[in-house]
Amino acid sequence: MSNDEKQQIGMVGIGLMGLGIATSLQRHNWSLSFLEHSGNQPTDELLANGATAFSSAKSMAAHCDVIILCVTGSPQVEDVLLREEGILQGLQPGTVVIDCSTAIPSSTLKIAEAVEAVGGRFLDAPMTRTPKEAREGRLNLIVGGDRELFEAQLPLLESYAENIVHAGPAGSGHKLKLLHNFVSVGFSTVLAEAAACAELGGIDPGVLIDVLAKGGGSSTVLERLRPYILARDDSGFRFSIANAHKDLGYYLTMASDTGASQGSAAGIYNVLSAADAAGHSQSTLPELVSILTEQARR
Repeated sequence: MSNDEKQQIGMVGIGLMGLGIATSLQRHNWSLSFLEHSGNQPTDELLANGATAFSSAKSMAAHCDVIILCVTGSPQVEDVLLREEGILQGLQPGTVVIDCSTAIPSSTLKIAEAVEAVGGRFLDAPMTRTPKEAREGRLNLIVGGDRELFEAQLPLLESYAENIVHAGPAGSGHKLKLLHNFVSVGFSTVLAEAAACAELGGIDPGVLIDVLAKGGGSSTVLERLRPYILARDDSGFRFSIANAHKDLGYYLTMASDTGASQGSAAGIYNVLSAADAAGHSQSTLPELVSILTEQARR
């Protein structure tokens, strides 16, 4: 069924990323519903453009052909699907659940089985990039699930993403997302620590950036942290320390489950744990530069 045939899309999680996705879906004329929640961003624009708000996950599920989950992580995914009056209680046969959250792969497999047990179908489709790209329809998606189902949902996915990879069977998307975030968050933490050390050592931040950009530090992460290192501007990289901490914890769980080495990941996790415990959970990852600098000066 195409969007022209009024396929109904439901969303759970209208946060910064979810709002961007919802906006892109409406721009491509998909019929949209969403679950009301106190953590949602303002939804006036979505409602003005024809979206329908539901107070019950069960009721919304009964109304939808596809449900997109854009919540924080595995506990929230499990809750909204499995609780009393949750999505699975209203899910109709053939309805597709697309989980765009960052999640623990072992939990993803459990959720996929639960969705399929009531006649639904499941894709894990975690995303990378920022709310800006979500609103522009330019996210990256890493999708796990049945290849035929993936291809059938491409017109929907292409409404909010420009780079879409099929990673393999269910759970593969979340595995690759955790690998991606380990590398991205890991390098961000290493770079923040290096920038703090440079500042404490009297190195000009512009010279630091120039040397890194022309050498082994050249990367997307460097460009994301560059504005903060030079001018304390984190507007282009609004990823919280709380989410970075959570994702590294999920990565460590996956690494433990697979028997993989965890040495460097554990070190990065400890840096983020300390920042979180010190009251900086809602600070952004670029702000880790200042947090580490101030900690050293005390």
